[in-house]
Amino acid sequence: MKKQFLMFAVAAMAAQTMSAQTLAESKFTDNWYIGINGGANFKTTHTSMFRNLNPSAGLRIGRNITPVFGVAAEGQAYFDNKGSAYETGTFLKGINVSVLGTTNFSNLFGGYTGEPRVFEVVGVYGIGWGHAFSTESNKLPRENVMTTKLGVDFTFNLGESKAWQIYLEPNITYGMNMDGNKTHFNSNNSALGLLLGVNYKFGNSNGTHNFALAELRDQAEIDALNGRINELRSDVDARDNEIAAGRRTISDLENRLRNSERPVIVEETTTTNVNVLQPSVIFRQGKSTIDAAQYASISMIATYMKNHPESKILIKGYASPEGNMEFNQRLSEARATAVKNALVKRYGVKADRLTTQGMGATDKMFDELDFNRVVVFIDTTK
Repeated sequence: MKKQFLMFAVAAMAAQTMSAQTLAESKFTDNWYIGINGGANFKTTHTSMFRNLNPSAGLRIGRNITPVFGVAAEGQAYFDNKGSAYETGTFLKGINVSVLGTTNFSNLFGGYTGEPRVFEVVGVYGIGWGHAFSTESNKLPRENVMTTKLGVDFTFNLGESKAWQIYLEPNITYGMNMDGNKTHFNSNNSALGLLLGVNYKFGNSNGTHNFALAELRDQAEIDALNGRINELRSDVDARDNEIAAGRRTISDLENRLRNSERPVIVEETTTTNVNVLQPSVIFRQGKSTIDAAQYASISMIATYMKNHPESKILIKGYASPEGNMEFNQRLSEARATAVKNALVKRYGVKADRLTTQGMGATDKMFDELDFNRVVVFIDTTK
């Protein structure tokens, strides 16, 4: 008997490992169920079955570890003891609490298809502790006994989600040490039973009430995915290098711009009764956005206007000759407006003291072509 149990345990572990390899990862809280059952039993030998049926009811809580193997705890209550040689004198005649193992033979031999079959055959087996109640316990042959239960569940899985399970279970329960301290299987110390039960399987983390199959990939597909990941990583690294190079270029240009000597206006300084102020704002090609370094010049104009509250400033915007005339005209106007908005919103200069004018494209303001992308300030009160 010990060798048979050992062989069965080895086969169970092997089948469990094979089954687990095909499943999506699940948590310990997954694949639990609870159920109730009811039925009848009778003494196996030396008794008439139909005249000595004893009703019973039970509760079962379990977990399916894999689609093949599971464990459960079961409690059975017995309400009569017909066929026995003693009377207990109590309503509840006895109880049996068992720790059970379960084997789904349908999945063991047929494989798990991703959801339970409508009909399955499940083996039930385990050991337990039985207790008999009596008003005169000294008349009982044995008050407490070790038990072994063997049974087969013919199960029906119902509903679209198959969360409900109904089973019919023929079983036999042995009193293992009824004959003194000797522990053995003796049909004279056993009872045959038939249970009808229903189980409810709780929801799992995979969104179902049952096991989900893992999406398996072959090695070629895995290698292809790894190759694609490495390509994307290389692209990201290359783009990061491009961005870093661009930032270094911008920083270098800003440093050159800050360190360069402010150009001297040639055209506007010759205008009669017009005071052209020294600060100017230089823009990037095709842009009307003010660079951070250029706010120093705008701040100087704001300070000038604070020190000369009567002053009014004409803001003239220019563009370099690249591009068509219409675009350069709009660009020069946008540059002048951007500088006015900065003076009003950032430095609090009143808008009615500022006037803007877009001068279009020119290459005559400065000798250096790039310097003609500029905004200049003219104090019109002088």
